[in-house]
Amino acid sequence: MTTIPIPDLLVSLQLSDSAFPSGFSTMSHGLEGYAQAHAVDRGGVEGLLKGLLLHSLGPGDATALARAHDAIQAGDWARVCLIDHTLFAAKLNAEMRRASVRSGHQITDVALEAMSGPPLYEWHRMVTAEETPGCQAVATAVAYASAGVPIQQAVASDLSAFSVSFLGAALRLRLLDRRDVQVVLHAVGPTIAEVTEEAARRPLEDLGGCVPMADVMSAQHERAQGRLFAS
Repeated sequence: MTTIPIPDLLVSLQLSDSAFPSGFSTMSHGLEGYAQAHAVDRGGVEGLLKGLLLHSLGPGDATALARAHDAIQAGDWARVCLIDHTLFAAKLNAEMRRASVRSGHQITDVALEAMSGPPLYEWHRMVTAEETPGCQAVATAVAYASAGVPIQQAVASDLSAFSVSFLGAALRLRLLDRRDVQVVLHAVGPTIAEVTEEAARRPLEDLGGCVPMADVMSAQHERAQGRLFAS
């Protein structure tokens, strides 16, 4: 039986907790755009979330997190910077790029204060000096690697945090009620496991999702006159 060390587990729970001030509470991850366009209803939220995990988060952010984790462990900060720039460039619309960077900077500041450690100090220096954008997935990789959390556990925890945030947005948009949220969160568990395994193996050269409809919805949301969420 594989056991997870308690310190690793506690760090994962802290960083993926909805109370951690990552900025995720301000984001709908494109869901509000779908809701405004009447392109998703109560029955479609689960499928949309699974699609984003499989075709956007997995090939994009989760892969960047895994490869950045490798680079941090190797002390290769030039490669960490390359991964961060690659992920930033792979986000095709301005709203998602801004949201990722805003969240990444918030995670960097809070993790540095709460956890400290040489990797976090070096990452903070790079972001402050504007050597790298500071995307959320890479900032999260730094925090997890600094604490010694293994790659697969780090990726799964971050995908879980995304899913909780997405479903929290569905709740606030009145697409789901609280019971629905728990049902869907449990249902996407196997998808998170699948995406985690794939991201842990995927090379940096294959980073980048393909979610044209989500990009369109995000672009429309960016120009919306009224909205609850930043993305």
